Amino acid sequence: MKTFDTIIIGAGAAGLMAAAQLTMRKKSVLILDMGDAPARKVAISGGGNCNFTNLRADYTHYFGKNQRFVISALNQFSPKDMLDWVKKHNIKYIEKEPGRYFCKNGANEIINALLQDAKGATIKYNTNVIGVDKDGDKFIIKTNSGDFASGSVIVATGGVSYPHLGVSDIGQQIAKKFGHKIEPIRPALCAIKTNEFNTELAGISLPVEITVDKNKIADDLLFTHFGIGGPAVYRATLLNSKEMTINFAPDIDVFELLKSVKQKNGKKSVAGVITTILPNKLAHFLCNDARNIADLRDSELKQIANTINHFEINDGIAIGFQSAEVMMGGISTDKISSKTMESKLCPGLFFAGEVIDITGDLGGFNLQWAFASGFVAGKNT
Repeated sequence: MKTFDTIIIGAGAAGLMAAAQLTMRKKSVLILDMGDAPARKVAISGGGNCNFTNLRADYTHYFGKNQRFVISALNQFSPKDMLDWVKKHNIKYIEKEPGRYFCKNGANEIINALLQDAKGATIKYNTNVIGVDKDGDKFIIKTNSGDFASGSVIVATGGVSYPHLGVSDIGQQIAKKFGHKIEPIRPALCAIKTNEFNTELAGISLPVEITVDKNKIADDLLFTHFGIGGPAVYRATLLNSKEMTINFAPDIDVFELLKSVKQKNGKKSVAGVITTILPNKLAHFLCNDARNIADLRDSELKQIANTINHFEINDGIAIGFQSAEVMMGGISTDKISSKTMESKLCPGLFFAGEVIDITGDLGGFNLQWAFASGFVAGKNT
């Protein structure tokens, strides 16, 4: 049985970044991955252009039972450090929005740079980890390709979203075996199914404000054949996709608008007024009323306005892991050191990336977490 200083389970962003820190210190490293290629989620991130970081990344853009868990790792490997890493590897990038960076020539440049940094490691693809045991100060990793031993293990298996890329919950199984709690998992950063809207609205996009509990999200919404999607909805699923309130005209008090028109031009139809602020199909769906505004009581106008400014959804269901960008939940941070990523229950066992109960907002935050936590785990192993 071959022995290594460290075995990393998962050849994604976190695993490869950890490997780079280890090989830099001349450690012997084996990376085990169940797929046939490295960093498969990195390859499709940002529409294939890899939104690799966001300069606004701080704990307020992360979700989980303890969002402050990210602070130490982000301080040790900040978005600026990631940007410097990209520059060092001569990767051309573009800033699509302030502080939000993408690869100009595609995600493969990031993947190739990660592999270059980790070139001292041995990578075994198409290798399924069956389980991990500890014998004294050695870990025994059982796989479909035989057993391997190491002094330390980094679990960087990611989440269970995009199952077609080859994913597994083995990371959670390993953590659970060594006494770690697993927070319930669910899909996030995805569209939701709802029966509240007509399928004829599919394809319409507009800026909205979504309220979930006391949280307000201002971004674009896209109607789909099965419900709603777009950045605003994706971000809302980080909180709760079942119950939300949508303001379809966030900059307009529709009740005041209707009252004003009623006083100045009462012969206008309600639907006609609403089409001046919303797409035609949506306006008629929300307020299919051809009566003159002068014929409606203020209480009726208020009801129409509420439909537009406070549309409630109570049946939203995330469409599932098959197209969700991330997994919410995972290994609880309670028994993991935020400074080193090492288990507090089992010395030598480390965790990094999405497998932990940390999920970032839309816009490069999840990759920044993967890189930062992988960096920290590798530096401290």
